[in-house]
Amino acid sequence: MAKQSRAQGQKPMSKKEKKNKRRKRKIIIVIIELLILLGVLAWIWVNGKMDKLNTDVSFKGQDVRVELPEETQEVLVEYTTIALFGLDNREENSYSRGNSDVIMVARIDKETKEVRLVSVYRDTFLKMADLNNTDAYSKANAAYAMGGPEQAVRMLNTNLDLDIQEYVSFDFSAVAEAVDILGGVEVEITNEEAGHLNNYCVETSKVTGKDYTPLPGAGTYNLNGVQAVSYGRIRYTIGDDFKRTERQRLVVEKMVDKALASDMSTINELIDVVFPKIKTSLSKAEILSLAKDAFNYKMGDNAGFPFDRENEVVSISYQKGSQDCVIPADLASNVKQLHDFLYGTTSYQVTDSVQSISDEIVYRTGVRAKKD
Repeated sequence: MAKQSRAQGQKPMSKKEKKNKRRKRKIIIVIIELLILLGVLAWIWVNGKMDKLNTDVSFKGQDVRVELPEETQEVLVEYTTIALFGLDNREENSYSRGNSDVIMVARIDKETKEVRLVSVYRDTFLKMADLNNTDAYSKANAAYAMGGPEQAVRMLNTNLDLDIQEYVSFDFSAVAEAVDILGGVEVEITNEEAGHLNNYCVETSKVTGKDYTPLPGAGTYNLNGVQAVSYGRIRYTIGDDFKRTERQRLVVEKMVDKALASDMSTINELIDVVFPKIKTSLSKAEILSLAKDAFNYKMGDNAGFPFDRENEVVSISYQKGSQDCVIPADLASNVKQLHDFLYGTTSYQVTDSVQSISDEIVYRTGVRAKKD
């Protein structure tokens, strides 16, 4: 009866009200259809952009892994760690071999989105992690030349107690293009740096096919692509390769800051022009997962590895001659510092494997850990 009285009390809808209701329903349906269409178009756009990447489908992350204690793995899983290799190649799109004159470890905190960079000095004397010659030691940059990105990543994991399973490789041209699209990077240059930068610009311009203007001397300049790459190549000032890696990290920081402040048209151009000039083991899904937080990333501290080293380069004898190398003093104590810097593990204990490598480097070079 209550139900019946309520029904009797309701006023029947007029034709106009029914028409408006149908119209609202149609509008909602159209909006939903538009949202679905936009989602499909966005998916097509993103996939089209991702197809521009040189994806290394042959790279197998498990083939570069080393055995690590469970407690170490539990810490590392809270971060994304990627190896970055800048190749000193004169041919574009050549990523399978070559000396990696830029070796960086990029660590992203999954929670805070803070990014930290560590440059591994290219001349650092380390174990090569060569599966065909397990006793091979050489400069860090030789690993990529010997066995491509797979051996280079395995070399980092083997010597540093890391679990890197992804890499990104690039050459001069990729960096020069990116800097130009971003409108340059502002850097303070000394008079000595200006002279060396101008000299490097000659070759960098030929390799990239891009123009530059020589710098007149010391000052603060907005460097274009050729100039920024050449700045990152300077190694003949006080500090040698140690100072050079500082310059490289500074250029990367400036580029990241510019990219984060860029509009979508600039980002779109970066993707179109730069993506074809890099190679990576990251899948589309992994890149999209990283990209969704891109504008939340913030640059943290950066450093060079090894932190403690022999003051002078040491000449290491080989069957075919000798090489001037940077010697960690010693590797084990430096790896402890690395895990503290990247992952906040203040009481890190190196694995037996890294301790063994550290002892071997001491045996071969005579360089020991520095006393407090």
